[in-house]
Amino acid sequence: MQTPEFLAHRSIVSVTGADAEAFLNSIVTVSTSGMTPGDIRYGALLTPQGKVIADMLLTRAGDAILIDCAASAAPALVKRLTMMKLRAAVAIEERSDLGVWVFEGDADPRSALAPRRKIGPSGETSDASAYHAARIAAGLPEQGFDFGAEDVFPADIDIDILGGIDFKKGCFVGQEVVSRMKRRGTARRRTLKCAVAEGVAAPAPILANGFEIGMLTSISGGAGLARVRIDRLAEALAKNETLTAGDAAITFDTPPWLADELAAMAEAKEAKA
Repeated sequence: MQTPEFLAHRSIVSVTGADAEAFLNSIVTVSTSGMTPGDIRYGALLTPQGKVIADMLLTRAGDAILIDCAASAAPALVKRLTMMKLRAAVAIEERSDLGVWVFEGDADPRSALAPRRKIGPSGETSDASAYHAARIAAGLPEQGFDFGAEDVFPADIDIDILGGIDFKKGCFVGQEVVSRMKRRGTARRRTLKCAVAEGVAAPAPILANGFEIGMLTSISGGAGLARVRIDRLAEALAKNETLTAGDAAITFDTPPWLADELAAMAEAKEAKA
């Protein structure tokens, strides 16, 4: 049984008050309606242009909704939420007394392979190596490691595939851009699991016959995550081109949804022609 680990690279932001649920529901990509204690939902706050400010796991604790997010993103998230609250009856703060523990607690809604997690009192820093190995194996990109603030669209890091976007709940910030990309099949970059020789360091460009098609963003042992142009990857695989990262051969998992994504892109290209 894996020993519980405290994740020092994660922070907790709390949103409390009578309007907490409605306020968050109107701006984040996932529904926060009807949340109950122990219910964890995955989503993100986006810019109006559709870029990811922070992805997050949300849970209810009493009258508060607690946001589990990257520590590097927490200050900007608090600032952005405070600017957006207007007259909403909410209070927003980063909770230094709380933190994220993994390998105990509740199931992560993103994947059955992900380690369990819970919010509890802050603890001592660990190297989190077991956690990173587990989340890479589950195919879960992590802000601060696989992407930064405002540099990716949700599709680039599979937020939609991981259940982090509710297209039926109504408006959220950046919805128009995200919905258009889905409708038109223009999401070209995705994050895929891969295998590469141990000793290769991330980040590292991924090359197909010498031309860059993506970036290896995380690695643990011989397993990694990479953000790639899936159309260029498909072309390289069809041509049996050599794929490398850090001068070592790299191979990719081909999840069931990848064929559908490529088909949607092909349809969009034909419609535009």
